[in-house]
Amino acid sequence: MTSSNKRVLVTGASGGIGRSTAIRLAKSGFDITVHYRSNESTAKNVADEITQHGVKAYLLPFDIANREQVHEQLEADIEKHGAYYGVVCNAGITRDNAFPAISSDEWDSVIHTNLDGFYNVLQPLTMPMIRLREGGRIVTVSSVAGITGNRGQVNYSASKAGIIGATKALAIELGKRKITVNCVAPGVIETDMIEGVFADEAKKMIPIGKFGKPEDVANAINFLLSDDASYITRQVISVNGGMC
Repeated sequence: MTSSNKRVLVTGASGGIGRSTAIRLAKSGFDITVHYRSNESTAKNVADEITQHGVKAYLLPFDIANREQVHEQLEADIEKHGAYYGVVCNAGITRDNAFPAISSDEWDSVIHTNLDGFYNVLQPLTMPMIRLREGGRIVTVSSVAGITGNRGQVNYSASKAGIIGATKALAIELGKRKITVNCVAPGVIETDMIEGVFADEAKKMIPIGKFGKPEDVANAINFLLSDDASYITRQVISVNGGMC
């Protein structure tokens, strides 16, 4: 069991996979920082659920695509509460379209949020984590689209494939510091991000024959942050019902 003195930041924690992850980690004894971009009321609800498990919850708003804002908020947070033991980089967006029709904004917004967000969030947190000298856990969230690609998601697939490469490289750099860096790649999960025809077609490609739940991804992330996963790093764990 983990220590309640260890604090974990979960980005995009106000809903879907992020919410389930934050609550699951709270059950394991972690104090949780609930990141959100704009939906403060929902984030407060998540924080209330977290504290019901006897741990602390903190709220931290910023736009992961806004580098200056992210660094300012995280540096102030570390100054006040100390370095993080763990980080879950979950926040992301989609702007789906056939590639010939993808606008510059649809491309840039997805890349700047999903891929640049990796740098924006983790860069100011890494040295404080190293200086803590207690090891640490970093888990990024990619997607089956980042492994196999997906029709209508060239921008999203590019961003999520980039996260996998960045995760593997960072794992090499931090290994001697006893900081593990792994990636979870969900398949089609029952969240607000799936709907309509795409969802119907996607189900046909899943050997298990059903969509995953946010809790399925949260359980994998919880394992990677646990003491039981201390010898696992630089890996991509697919949670996709056998899609690839």
